[in-house]
Amino acid sequence: MSANKESWGSRVGLILAMAGNAVGLGNFLRFPVQAVQNGGGAFIIPYLVCFLVMGIPLLWIEWSMGRFGGKFGHHSTPFIVDTMHRNRLWKYIGVFGIWTNIAVASYYCYLESWTLSYVFHSLAGTFSGLDQNGVSAFFDEYVSLGDSTFGIPYEPILFFVICLLLNTWILSQGLAKGVERVAKIGMPLLILFGMFLAYKGFTITAGENGAINDSSVGLNFLWTPNFDELWSPTVWLAAAGQIFFTLSVGMGTIHCYASYVRSKDDIALNAMSAGWMNEFVEVVLGASILIPISIGYLGIDGVVNLVNSQGGLGLGFRTLPYLFYQWGDVLGAVAGVMWFGLLFFAGITSSLAMGTPWMGFLQDEFNWRRRPAAWSFGLIVLLLGMPTVLFFEYGVFDEYDYWAGTVSLVVFALFESILFAWVFGMNKGWREITSGADIKVPGIYKFIIKFITPLLLLWVFIGSLITPKGGDWAGAFRNGWVLDDGSIISKIKNTSLKRQLAEATDPAVIEQLQDTLFFVNASRILLVAMFLSIAVLVYMAYKKRVREGRI
Repeated sequence: MSANKESWGSRVGLILAMAGNAVGLGNFLRFPVQAVQNGGGAFIIPYLVCFLVMGIPLLWIEWSMGRFGGKFGHHSTPFIVDTMHRNRLWKYIGVFGIWTNIAVASYYCYLESWTLSYVFHSLAGTFSGLDQNGVSAFFDEYVSLGDSTFGIPYEPILFFVICLLLNTWILSQGLAKGVERVAKIGMPLLILFGMFLAYKGFTITAGENGAINDSSVGLNFLWTPNFDELWSPTVWLAAAGQIFFTLSVGMGTIHCYASYVRSKDDIALNAMSAGWMNEFVEVVLGASILIPISIGYLGIDGVVNLVNSQGGLGLGFRTLPYLFYQWGDVLGAVAGVMWFGLLFFAGITSSLAMGTPWMGFLQDEFNWRRRPAAWSFGLIVLLLGMPTVLFFEYGVFDEYDYWAGTVSLVVFALFESILFAWVFGMNKGWREITSGADIKVPGIYKFIIKFITPLLLLWVFIGSLITPKGGDWAGAFRNGWVLDDGSIISKIKNTSLKRQLAEATDPAVIEQLQDTLFFVNASRILLVAMFLSIAVLVYMAYKKRVREGRI
């Protein structure tokens, strides 16, 4: 008998929790950077097309699979996918839906703890009086576990542990009293803070407070279509990839949340509502803060250079605190609290979702109670996540993000789309989507889900597997295929690191690269070991079900 008696308290709470699961740090830090790196307005059209033909179909697939599995008392992906087709392999494909969440939470909670720390430092006025280099140096000192501004020993570890304890305690309170309650508070505050910062982003005037451009320069850069770039496969691949990160599809969290929906309740409109709320936060709010403010004070070329060298994290943590203080000490501190506050709410509503598949699995299969299951999640994330804290400068954080937060999402989404449309069957799948629906689902999506979405996912995977150097697809077909360092194959072979090691002459640099190579490989072994451990637990759960006559 399962110990899992969870349920959602209200429809509003469910939608806000699902939207909170999707709305994460990437909405504000990754999306603007992807837009900058892919031609500004040229990125928006492919992004919206991919949302319509890949994002929405995947949302409906995962909500349907989750509710279907919930009818049989399953609340995690191994046995949710197993109910859709009795084959000994599918449940092990479903391991991705638990493993991905644990692995992502292990570095995501560390990133989330940065936002908590930066809220504290914004309130304390740490960034007041610092120039851009000073704010950037603060970040470098922080992630290298250097001396704290306030003398707190190992401050990043302290905030990481605090963040984990907070997540674990909330999870231990359950769906309605924990996750749902946080979503009802956090999402409105996130939108409120975002609207204030977007207003400031819209009202920057050249010549005031050190600004060199009006806000319209940054907004035009983002929203003016560049049709020359529209047919670039690289832009479309980036747009499709962003849809994964922004909607949290391919992770297993949506399946878990939807498994607690009653069998006759709507999922079609709920999925659309959560998806479009995420798009509002990302496209309207996310695009109106980071880029317009940065371009207003640093110019287009300056921002493009910063993005290429530091990425979204660098812009959000190294640069924006300095730019806020161009508005004065008081408003700078308030803006800092709001910026890192909204990032914290975006982060915690996502990280809470990551804990629920593991908890659901333990409750369903091994009769664990909610609180022990929650604290086991916290302990595992602490142990698996500590290397990302201690060895951040050696690339452990980035390895976790690449394999668990990027590649695995595409792999699992590809498998689940094939399972849903071709194995479970599109006719049965369509009945699941439309059962109890509060909207009329357009019939064209039956064709899209069966053909377009799987093909698009396959293209994303193959494109990531063999990405040509510099993303020059036309040149690769004309002049021969040289893999980009960012392709999956090159990543597996550590091509970039090995080349740097071969070219290095400075002994200190050689030692640094050797250490990085060691920790990169060690982090991969750790991730594989975690996957295999979960697979063993799934096997044990399956055997337990057989003994108990539940299969």
